[in-house]
Amino acid sequence: MSEFREVFARKEIKYLLTQEQLDRLMPVLETMAKVDKYGKTRINNIYFDTPDHRLIRNSLEKPIYKEKLRLRTYGRTSDDTNSFIEIKKKYDGIVYKRRISAPYGKAMNYLMAGVEPLDDSQIAKEIETFMLVYINLRPAMKICYDRIAMAGTLDPDFRVTFDSNLQWSVDSLDLREEVKGYSILASGQYMMEIKAGDAMPLELARKMSELSIFPASFSKYGKGYMDMMERNLSRKVSDKLADESTNNRSIERGVIIYA
Repeated sequence: MSEFREVFARKEIKYLLTQEQLDRLMPVLETMAKVDKYGKTRINNIYFDTPDHRLIRNSLEKPIYKEKLRLRTYGRTSDDTNSFIEIKKKYDGIVYKRRISAPYGKAMNYLMAGVEPLDDSQIAKEIETFMLVYINLRPAMKICYDRIAMAGTLDPDFRVTFDSNLQWSVDSLDLREEVKGYSILASGQYMMEIKAGDAMPLELARKMSELSIFPASFSKYGKGYMDMMERNLSRKVSDKLADESTNNRSIERGVIIYA
């Protein structure tokens, strides 16, 4: 099934930027990196989790070690679109990402029902183990966003990405369907992520300090999950108040409703 295998181990630092900060930072970035050949790309993800959201709840507690499983595609998605099954681990500030590729339809069928075996690679075995450790994994949230990626002109390990239009949804957990979700970032806000094997270029660090751009703790799935829980709580409170109002009006009319 798998046609592609890839491994990353690097430090990833996230920042939240306004449009003005981005505009003032870009001239410095362009002296050391350039936009990759894909330009702006729509990235689609399905995060898998247990029914009680064990993975994201553990991640939000900020342990020294955490891990996630997701299925990713780029652009418009169909059954034949190349997709990536990814295990993303973070230990002591270092991100380890291991992924293999397969057509979206086959990858989804495997993750949902194990209908087709993966290859015999080490990464495939790690995915198998992950699914055995976390029982009843299922699609938990869809998160999509637009990304512009820049790669270092001198240092190939230096990469910068800018994500915007971040949206989460649980109404459709199928990447073939385009469903408008809830926003994760404020209007005009960007999430910048610097990915490097070593230290950040000094000139870039100085400019970011000048512009008051500082590291931010930010998880797309974490933000989406917290927003979902807040909306669910708000909905329950609203429903309860509506029920109480209905019961009170019925009692005033001399009709008692027993729950």
